[in-house]
Amino acid sequence: MSRSDGPAALAVEAMRKAYGATVAVDDVSFSVAAGTVHALLGENGAGKSTIVKLLSGLVTPDSGRFRIFGRETRLTSPRVAHRHGIQTAFQEMTLVRDLTVLDNMLIPYGPVNPLGILRRREAERRVEAHFVALDLSGIVLGAEVRELDLADQQKIEIARALFREPRILLLDEPTSTLTGRDIDWLGGIIARLKAEGTTVVFISHRLREVRDFCDTLTVLRNGRHVATGPVGDHDDAAVIQMIAGRALAHSFPPRRASVQGGAEVLRVEGIGTAGKLREASFTLHQGEILGVAGLQGMGQLDLFLASFGMAEVTRGRFIVDGQPVAITSPADALHARLGISLVPEDRKTEALFLKLDGRHNASLPIIERFTRHGLIDEQAEREAVAGVFDRLNIDRRALWTRVGAFSGGNQQKIAIAKWLLAESRVLLLYDPTRGIDVGTKNELYQLIRAYAEAGGAVLFYSTEIPELVHLADRVMVFYGGRVAAELNGDAISEEAILRGALGADGMRERAA
Repeated sequence: MSRSDGPAALAVEAMRKAYGATVAVDDVSFSVAAGTVHALLGENGAGKSTIVKLLSGLVTPDSGRFRIFGRETRLTSPRVAHRHGIQTAFQEMTLVRDLTVLDNMLIPYGPVNPLGILRRREAERRVEAHFVALDLSGIVLGAEVRELDLADQQKIEIARALFREPRILLLDEPTSTLTGRDIDWLGGIIARLKAEGTTVVFISHRLREVRDFCDTLTVLRNGRHVATGPVGDHDDAAVIQMIAGRALAHSFPPRRASVQGGAEVLRVEGIGTAGKLREASFTLHQGEILGVAGLQGMGQLDLFLASFGMAEVTRGRFIVDGQPVAITSPADALHARLGISLVPEDRKTEALFLKLDGRHNASLPIIERFTRHGLIDEQAEREAVAGVFDRLNIDRRALWTRVGAFSGGNQQKIAIAKWLLAESRVLLLYDPTRGIDVGTKNELYQLIRAYAEAGGAVLFYSTEIPELVHLADRVMVFYGGRVAAELNGDAISEEAILRGALGADGMRERAA
């Protein structure tokens, strides 16, 4: 039941926050009606994350105020935010990877006895019942978080916020690691929360989910408020223009006509791993974008890791330029003759050194190219990295600024830039637009297409099926650890990909 006829659940009034000379949020005001689902939209760096941190009590504003259910409130710490009924499920997850799922769920509010000792059995019963209610009983409470894939970690992050029974729930890019049924799972939870009167603030770059889940929206751009109103009052083109400050005439590059692939670069014959990949065979040619689709845990991640020497191969072989090769480590994959590079699932923990600047991140894999007699030619290194950064429209400050200070979009472009600097022949892109705003996505689409048209070969997995439909020349659909279908040309459609991903009858064979 909505309580939108009473005071707003959340009102942000003239909010400002600066970090030195960088103004992250500048005079932002909007309100969220109680019992509604409100989308907060904007490009990376628009101020969304700062608003979330302010509401979560992680940082304090320079000026402005919050009203929570009509009362002016100072959110000076996470505990204060929790006392006011605000809980957050972060995109950059706050789980402790070396602790168990149960321990993470209990931090810092597990049930204790009068002596302050945790009532572990009671806690385990409560968490177990909570997981059953959320249809998460397949997640083992005793498993260490580091053993789980990103999608399960994200679901635990959401489950922990819900375990604390929030009045206001902040969901920061909750679907960036989720696909298919998991997104439906989250949609069901949001609908239930709304029916119970909980207010939800939903941060996302996926407009389809905004339309499916949300009642109202607020758009931020360059730290300032642009618009607030009902979702149904604005079509996608209008929302994109408000977010980007410009019209994106083509969200995707025009689809290419049937691609006549160049020389075969990589052949994979019957590859299987010790993990979830049972068997995969395919060829990849110069100038080709080969898409990969599949629900979580169907073996596609193992394929990418194995192709980069990061997963144990138990069967099959790789053939490069017609010759069998052993890829047992990233060093093998990066060897000049192979030239295989991976943009992994989690850029912050797997692709970048956040405390190093962009120049060092980009040059590190090939630093020997700039080394003479044990000394680094810093001028040559800087010029080479600057040239690649210019091609990708990366802020020049990245040459000397630590990568952790930049938005997710710039971080991802830096992660890709280092492989362009390495002159890779094959790019393995695993969900490269995860958590990226619409403007930067458009840039990455153009970049992927330009790389292929220049003769590069791309293996491209995405959780967003429309990306595969519009960018890929062929699509392999994984189901049960195998390639269940291969789609070509006009056979590539969202419906066909979904049927294959769900293991529908008749989709086990290759489609012409």
